[in-house]
Amino acid sequence: MKYISTRGQTAPKSFSEVLLMGLAPDGGLMLPERYPQVDAATLQRWRGLSYAELAFEIMNLFIDDIPAADLRRLVGNTYTEAVFGTREITPVRTLSDGIKIQALSNGPTLAFKDMAMQFLGHAFEYVLAREGKCLNIIGATSGDTGSAAEYALRGKAGIHVFMLSPHGKMSAFQRAQMYSLADANIHNIAIEGMFDDCQDIVKALQNDAAFKQQYSIGTVNSINWGRIVAQVVYYFAGYFRATASNSEEVSFCVPSGNFGNICAGHIAKQMGLPIRRLMVATNENDVLDEFFRTGRYRPRSAAKTYVTSSPSMDISKASNFERFVFDLLGRDSVQVASLWQQVASGEGFDLSAELPRIRDTFGFVSGSSRHADRLATIRAVHASDGEWLDPHTADGVKVARELREAGETVVCLETALAAKFAETISEAAGHEVHPPRPVALAGLENLPQHVTVLPNSAAAVKSLIEQVLA
Repeated sequence: MKYISTRGQTAPKSFSEVLLMGLAPDGGLMLPERYPQVDAATLQRWRGLSYAELAFEIMNLFIDDIPAADLRRLVGNTYTEAVFGTREITPVRTLSDGIKIQALSNGPTLAFKDMAMQFLGHAFEYVLAREGKCLNIIGATSGDTGSAAEYALRGKAGIHVFMLSPHGKMSAFQRAQMYSLADANIHNIAIEGMFDDCQDIVKALQNDAAFKQQYSIGTVNSINWGRIVAQVVYYFAGYFRATASNSEEVSFCVPSGNFGNICAGHIAKQMGLPIRRLMVATNENDVLDEFFRTGRYRPRSAAKTYVTSSPSMDISKASNFERFVFDLLGRDSVQVASLWQQVASGEGFDLSAELPRIRDTFGFVSGSSRHADRLATIRAVHASDGEWLDPHTADGVKVARELREAGETVVCLETALAAKFAETISEAAGHEVHPPRPVALAGLENLPQHVTVLPNSAAAVKSLIEQVLA
């Protein structure tokens, strides 16, 4: 299995090369040359597997340069009850209105990013040790990626992590979760700007070939294929939990900002998982919703990106969207490169002629949620089911309820726990609420915090990295 770039100017690479590389040298994103196809017999065989066993079977289709025994061990060490708090790893429950919720938020940082990041931590360490290399990770986070990466990579041999976040734009819990880590290989950088500014800096440093080579720069953002392939697994797991047989179809509703989570669902559907529809749920930053409704993709500047109460989705340039467009356009890398030149110039592009295929062939539909919507959904679900949803999952449930058709089974991905967003939960409830959190995270906000605030400047970040690694 080799991997190619969406821009078409990078030689095919192995999984391990792609894992350490991040963004392709030509500025594109790496994808497998083809998607493995899963037939009915294989689905039936997989239905009874544990999560770790299922993860091995799926990842083994995409990874042929790590011996199967080693991959099985890496996966087995990743998906354990000790790490994720439950034998099922991603249990599925049903709300009183029939919407199903797949819990992806039982990991160390209470967010779905742990599902892939924990695997990435083990995979990085394995490949680096095998090849005698070190890696300096540069990442950007709107709230959850950063902490998941840091908890997965803290103390790992041969790895430093430089994590950029928008200064003052995350919840108090999210900030404390990241900035309280005192490990010598973890470096938090708060950028005076929005998440998209952080993401632009990461891409600028990734595209600086000399700097990238000199300092062995990699990434854990969802532009890293290793994260996407790990996320494909929980779509299969959710399908098996939500159905009684493989003759049934399921739709997934996914809160979406950077398009990485639902991109994994797209890949699962292309592999043959019986997914009927993929529902994209956005917040006030509804660039993706506009695309899936109209076919027009018009990314906004950071200055026009809203700060919302579902902050992990405060993104107006979705990095992984390029992977879907590559598939949509028949893997025409020349056309994709041309479209993203238009994005870089601030124009965006119009693929409205492709809307029938987007909906009928690829199964995408979308909706959006606003502050008042998520508060109302949080209140309603607590009243009917006695549980608190985090704001992002509430956006998903709101959109799922709007889009669900008669007889359609919809699984909404729970992307975080309410404990991370106590301020918004309290606002929804009309009184102070302290959603339950694991005992290990009690008093998190009171711990000393370690962070460097920098201006919105790639040069400033580059200078800091050079100082640390000198």
